[in-house]
Amino acid sequence: MAYSLEDFCSDAHDILTAGGDQAALEAIAEKLQQLVVNPDFVAATFSDDMPPGKQQLWHDPDTDMLVLAHVQKAGKSGKPHSHGQSWAVYANCRGVTNMTEWRRTNAETDEHAELEIAEQYGLGPGDSRAYGPGVIHSTAHPDGAWVIRVTGGDLDQVPRYRFDPKKDKMSELV
Repeated sequence: MAYSLEDFCSDAHDILTAGGDQAALEAIAEKLQQLVVNPDFVAATFSDDMPPGKQQLWHDPDTDMLVLAHVQKAGKSGKPHSHGQSWAVYANCRGVTNMTEWRRTNAETDEHAELEIAEQYGLGPGDSRAYGPGVIHSTAHPDGAWVIRVTGGDLDQVPRYRFDPKKDKMSELV
C-alpha cells in the first residue's frame, strides 16, 4: 500500500511529539520524500489546471504543524528570508525548486544585512530538505513547480525575517 497523507501526518506527529530538534526535522523530510513520490497523492493534490497559490492539506492541533500544497508559477522567485523561530520542510512533486541558502556575515544588530551564498542546489521531484529556525534561504521556480511545504505553524502569523536587496548586500562566494 502506498504511503498516504494520513500516514505522513501520523508519522510527523509522532516525530514532533518525541522532540522537535534538527534530527526530527530531518526525519520529517525523509517521510515527506515517501509521500511526494506517491502518484495517487500527487494526483489527488495537484492538477495541471490548478492556478498558482497554496492550499492547506492538514493542520495538527497538538504540534501546530501545517502541511501545505503550493503551485508555483514559472519564473517565480523569492527574496532571502528565514522563518524566525519556526521551521519548514520543502519537497517537490513536479518541477525544480532552486534553493539558495545564505549566511549572514555582519552582526544581527546592524541595521542592514550582509549576506553571502552558503549553498545552492535544486530540489527536483522526490527531493526534500529541512530548514530549521533562523536558516536564511530563497527559492526560485524557473519552470513552475508543485511543492509540498510542512511548517511548524502558520508562518504568516509569526515574526519572520526578510532581506531586501535595495538596502541589504547579497553576494556570491568566489
